[in-house]
Amino acid sequence: MRAEVLAAQPTDWRRVVAALLGPVPGGRAIFYQKHMAHHMSGEIDLAWMSRCRNAFLIRSPEEVLASYVVRRGEANLEDIGVVRQAELFDREAQRLGAPPPVIEARDVLRDPRHGLGALCAALDIAFDEAMLAWPAGRRSSDGVWAPAWYDAVERSTTFAAPRPPVAFDDLDPVLKPVAEAARPYYDRLAKYRIGALPRSP
Repeated sequence: MRAEVLAAQPTDWRRVVAALLGPVPGGRAIFYQKHMAHHMSGEIDLAWMSRCRNAFLIRSPEEVLASYVVRRGEANLEDIGVVRQAELFDREAQRLGAPPPVIEARDVLRDPRHGLGALCAALDIAFDEAMLAWPAGRRSSDGVWAPAWYDAVERSTTFAAPRPPVAFDDLDPVLKPVAEAARPYYDRLAKYRIGALPRSP
């Protein structure tokens, strides 16, 4: 869908940033933005990030890779963005003088109320029960890439229980070196994760 995606939005990062820092859509109090770390290429001036509250969503490298190759067929370290995510995390931690919030996807799926509640608290946002459910179907905010990526989301109405974890040994052999290279970056951010439930004895 490369052509459709490029045609649907500005391709100059300066115009994109201007929109991200512009008026909040619908006059709402909070403007949530999901950014993909691997989209933040070296040419983009990241100074604008300091005008936002930033939190970091992580998943184990094995789970990211297993999911990614379903759609793309192959993946390398740059594709999954963990190196860039760690760089952005370090930049934000240095700016704040403390680690920014980190949340693990599996923690949210295990207990959405607890996980999202912890994230909201870390960002000084009031938790709302409406965050736990939504109507099925496509949304205007999904973007033109929705048919390629969001079919499961469009069928959902709430958070699904986490699937069994993807083990390193279950990965295709060609992906194992990528998972090994990604693991230190994931582990470094995972040390700061919030919203984790206590482990059962």
